[in-house]
Amino acid sequence: MTSPDPMLTGTAADSAATHDAPVTGPVTKVLVANRGEIAVRIVRAARDSGIASVAVYSDSDRDALHVRMADEAFALGGESAKETYLDAQKVIDVALRAGADAVHPGYGFLSENAGFARAVIAAGLTWVGPPPAAIESLGDKVSARHLAARAGAPLVAGTADPVPDADAVVAFADEHGLPIAIKAAFGGGGRGLKVARHREEIPELFASAVREAEAAFGRGECFVERYLDRPRHVETQVLADAHGGAVVVSTRDCSLQRRHQKLVEEAPAPFLTPEQDAELRRASLAIVAEAGYVGAGTVEFLVATDGTLAFLEVNTRLQVEHPVTEEISGLDLVVEQFRIARGEPLGYDHVSTRGHAIEFRINGEDPRANFLPRAGRLTRFSLPSGPGVRVDTGIDPRAAAGDGVEISQNFDSLLAKLIVTGRNREHALRRAARALGEFQVEGVPTVLDFHRAVVRHPDFAPVAGDDATHFDVHTRWIETDFDATGLPAAGALEVTEGPAAHRETIVVEVAGKRVEVSLPVETLNAQLTRVGHELSRAGVATGAAVARAYRSTTHRGGRGGRGKAKAVGSSANPNALLTPMQGTIVKIEVAEGDHVEEGDLVAVLEAMKMEQPLTAHRSGTISGLTAQQGDTTTTGSVLCEIVD
Repeated sequence: MTSPDPMLTGTAADSAATHDAPVTGPVTKVLVANRGEIAVRIVRAARDSGIASVAVYSDSDRDALHVRMADEAFALGGESAKETYLDAQKVIDVALRAGADAVHPGYGFLSENAGFARAVIAAGLTWVGPPPAAIESLGDKVSARHLAARAGAPLVAGTADPVPDADAVVAFADEHGLPIAIKAAFGGGGRGLKVARHREEIPELFASAVREAEAAFGRGECFVERYLDRPRHVETQVLADAHGGAVVVSTRDCSLQRRHQKLVEEAPAPFLTPEQDAELRRASLAIVAEAGYVGAGTVEFLVATDGTLAFLEVNTRLQVEHPVTEEISGLDLVVEQFRIARGEPLGYDHVSTRGHAIEFRINGEDPRANFLPRAGRLTRFSLPSGPGVRVDTGIDPRAAAGDGVEISQNFDSLLAKLIVTGRNREHALRRAARALGEFQVEGVPTVLDFHRAVVRHPDFAPVAGDDATHFDVHTRWIETDFDATGLPAAGALEVTEGPAAHRETIVVEVAGKRVEVSLPVETLNAQLTRVGHELSRAGVATGAAVARAYRSTTHRGGRGGRGKAKAVGSSANPNALLTPMQGTIVKIEVAEGDHVEEGDLVAVLEAMKMEQPLTAHRSGTISGLTAQQGDTTTTGSVLCEIVD
C-alpha cells in the first residue's frame, strides 16, 4: 500500500459531512492540465467562449496538436506522466507564470485529485471542477458507497473500507462467493480493477490491482465488491451549479468494454424500461445533492441480467464519452463547466434530447492480440467526414502524412474518438459503418476493424423492432462472446531498436529575455547554416561559430528503467517468450533454471497505464533470463527462452 497523497488533507468522511464551500471565480485565461484530444477539446471550447488558453507538455509532446493550438504553451520537463502531467507543483507553477486565472484538468491525470484541486484554489486560481470535498467523498470509492447508501441508491455487497491485504480479499470471497471485483479506491477508468473468479488467483490479482492503482493514481488502496456477471454499464451525465440547481442531461450506455475500459459508448442508453430510466435519474440527483456536488460529473451503474440496478461509482470530472451527450442535447459540456466555475446558474432544470449518438474510441491496440496497446509511428491518419460525423483527436493528420507522429508508450492508447449521430439508433449505426470505412490509419494497429465488425454484429445491432432481450452486449462480451479470429491480422511482431530521435537546444534572446529553443537536429543545422551564410555575407565571418557555441545536445527517447530487455534470439525461435508490446517490466515471477508449466506467470509488463501478464507459452525450463524489474522492452523482444 502507498501512503496517502501528501496533498490530501482531512478524511473523506469528514469532507462528506462538512463540504468545502463551492469555489467560483474568474475564468478569462485557463491552463489546460492535460494532453491529447481532451486538451484540444478544452482549447477549442475556451476559444469559443472568448477565454485564452495555456497548454503544458512533456518532452515527447512538444510538437503535439494541443501545444500548437493553445494561445501559449509551456514545457513541464520530462517524458513520463509522473514527471509531467502528474506533477501538481509544476502545473500550478506554470499557471502562475503564464498569468492564468483558472485550471481545467480534463480527465485522467490530476482531474480527480482533491489535493490538487485544493492547491489550485490555494494559489488563487479558479478550479474548473467540483469542490475538493466532493472529489474526496466520491473519488474514494469506499466513501462513495457510504454516500450512495445515504442517498438511497441501489448497491451490491462490498467491503466497508479498503482491505489491508490479499487474505482479507480471500475472506470476503469465502463469505460472499465468487466472482469478486478488486477495485482501486481512488481511481477509475478500469485501471486498478481486477476480477477474481477462482480463489487461488486472488493474491496475484490483488497485488496487480495495487500496482496498477499506484501507477495510474498515485495511491494503491483497494476494496472488494461482489461482481455481477454479464451486466450492462449505464450512466448519467449530470450538471450542478453553485446555487442548488442540478440536471441529468442524458443517460449513456458504455457496456462494450475490454479490460473493464470502455470502447463504445452511446446516448441515450438504449433498451431501458421507463422505470429503470426514472430510477437512474432519481438516484443520480440524490447522490449529487448528498455530495454537495458542483460541476459536471457522471454517475455510473450496472444493470444485472434480471434488470436490477446497482450503483458503481461517480466520476468527478468530464468523461471521455461526453461528446455523445453533447450531440443529442446541443450543449457544449466544457462551456457549461466554464459557466459553472464562474458562478453562473445553469438556467434550466430539464434538457430535451434528439436523435441517437454513438462514440467509437480509436485506440492504438491490436484486437487479435487481446487488445494489447502498441506504440509506434503513425504514417497515415485519414479522418472520415460527412453528415452526422465528428472526430475528436489530438493528432494532426498532416503531421502523420509528413514525418509521421510518434505514439508514446508513456500514455494511454487513445488516438481519436469517432462520434456518429443519427435520427435514431438504427440510422446512427448505418452512418457509423460508413464513417468507420472511411477512417484510415497506418503505422500502428488500431481497433478500427473491431468496430467495423461490431456495428454489424447482431448482439450489438439487433434488427429494428427487437426488444431488450436481444441486446446481448455486456461488460465482458468481448472476452466471452466475440470471436476476433476473423479480423485482419495486424502483422508479425517486430523487434524495434531504432536510434533515438535527436534534438538540440540553443539559447537565444527575445526582447532581452533568455529563452531556450529545442529543435530537431536537421532543422537546427539547416537554420544555423543559413544564418552563418547570412552573417558571412554581412562580413561577420565567425557568425556560425558563435551560434554553435550556444548549442547543447539533448536526446529524446531511451528513458526509463536500468536498461532494455534486448532481443537475444529470433522471433521464429519456438522457445522464445516474446514481449507483445513496448513497456516496462514491473514484476519478474521466475528465475533462471525454474521449471514452468504452460500458462504459468513469468513476468508482468506495464504499458500505456495497463498491466499485461506474460505467461509461459509452453512447459519447460527458463533459460537466458537477463531482464530485471524496471527494464524497458520493445515489441517483440525476447524476454527468455523456455526449453525442454
